[in-house]
Amino acid sequence: MKTITLVFGAAYGMLSVVLGAFGAHALKKILSIERLESFETGVRYQMYAAFFLLIVGYIFKFETSSEKWISWMMIVGTMLFSFSIYALSMQDYWGMNLKFLGPITPLGGLLMILSWAFLIFYFVKVKN
Repeated sequence: MKTITLVFGAAYGMLSVVLGAFGAHALKKILSIERLESFETGVRYQMYAAFFLLIVGYIFKFETSSEKWISWMMIVGTMLFSFSIYALSMQDYWGMNLKFLGPITPLGGLLMILSWAFLIFYFVKVKN
């Protein structure tokens, strides 16, 4: 689980830099300001998740189920949150109606929030 967490952290970090550069250069010309701002929100939160995963990947030994749940909630939550935002931002350009993804974004956000909350409870409980 440690390796999975660290790999997702590094991959999310790398991808957020790539997508951020892509958004700042290529997408600026084809997306509305509102869609571009949404895209940038997905990139920003993906980078936050990357740092989160790298830090907990080094802190945790992944000996308990709570440590694993904290990591999985952030991994899955980020995927649902950021990637649904990317698709929703591009739907006009692609000429597709992806509004069905709308409820996916807050579900991903909820998982990310729960991951942070579980981390707080973990730190209170462990009392390093």
